[in-house]
Amino acid sequence: MDAANTARRGDPVTPAPARAPKGRAAEDKLGLHLRYAFEPGEQGGAELRNALFDLLAAVTAGGSIRHAAKLLNCSYRYVWDSLRKWEAILGEPLVLWSQGRKARLTQFAEKLAWAERRARIRMQPHIEALRSDLDRVLSDARDDRYQLLTVRASHDLALPVLQQHAAKMANLHLNIGFQGSVDALRALNDRQCLVAGFHVPAIPGKAPVFARALKPWLKPKVHRLIACSRRMQGLMVRTEHAARIHGFADLVRYRMRFVNRQPGSGTRMLVEHLIREHALAPERVLGNAEHIENTHVAVALCVASRVVDAGIGIEAAALQFGLHFVPLVEENYFLACLESSIPHPAVRQLREILAGPRWRGILADLPGYRPAAAPGSVLIMEDVLPWWRRTSA
Repeated sequence: MDAANTARRGDPVTPAPARAPKGRAAEDKLGLHLRYAFEPGEQGGAELRNALFDLLAAVTAGGSIRHAAKLLNCSYRYVWDSLRKWEAILGEPLVLWSQGRKARLTQFAEKLAWAERRARIRMQPHIEALRSDLDRVLSDARDDRYQLLTVRASHDLALPVLQQHAAKMANLHLNIGFQGSVDALRALNDRQCLVAGFHVPAIPGKAPVFARALKPWLKPKVHRLIACSRRMQGLMVRTEHAARIHGFADLVRYRMRFVNRQPGSGTRMLVEHLIREHALAPERVLGNAEHIENTHVAVALCVASRVVDAGIGIEAAALQFGLHFVPLVEENYFLACLESSIPHPAVRQLREILAGPRWRGILADLPGYRPAAAPGSVLIMEDVLPWWRRTSA
């Protein structure tokens, strides 16, 4: 960074950070160490902070060390010294300056930040589950009156919020593990959890894709469904594609690169259902079928980062990454349990929380969500899953 440029920006004139020799010598000495802390206040379910990536984000947003320091609420010297430290550790330059332009990340730093963000988003369900388990440590030590409810569920952005609400308002700890809809229901039948979350489109007619996948795990005389929420699923595309993408068939018409979800997930079933409904050749839509992501936010990140052009997910995930959202179908998100578990104290407490006004308020604040018709109520499977009616008749 030259003196003229720093003086123009108002930053002190300081020698450029020392460049450590490139190569694997420095990299080979690095090891990843994960830690956690008990601190005042609450933290988001999947939030995971690291000083290096906070620093890179602040420099990118601020355009100079001085503005980065303000964003981080620390001194100019601290930011400058931190950059020098990280460049020496990594053996690579991290920030570029040029006359008349804002500071920007080097190609190495951009790739590093992208890879770290992708890893965090892909691991979001597992991070949420880990934080949930660790959060119970203090509850176990302080109060033996809390209820524990083990949940396996298809990925959903409302459930971690429900988890925090249940812990705060009712001393109910939801131990949530995210997995595909089929795997969640399989875990329920294997007695690995008390409640399983899954979602199906709210369509009145036949749904052979969902029927074939879910019928083996849902039996009208064995299971009961609990109304939880409704949410909108749709196409997520970047804004430059907004003018021409109006429906699912447009993916084929404009040869959009598509990212799929893992087999057994409710969203993967929805993709297969839409392919069948529009009479499309699967290979035309799923030409990039080897590219699979496990969560809505991971799909949204891939679209926003131009790895692909489109994916299917919930509206809240699309808006999180500034994507254009094309609504396709509204879904019911159900919580399933064994009929014998309905009287269980933790299940009864969960139903009361879902029926309360605060849950409706939580859903109202999440884009694309709304309450179920009677949240918390016990539903008869044949009434809400149309593809069970013919069999039961």
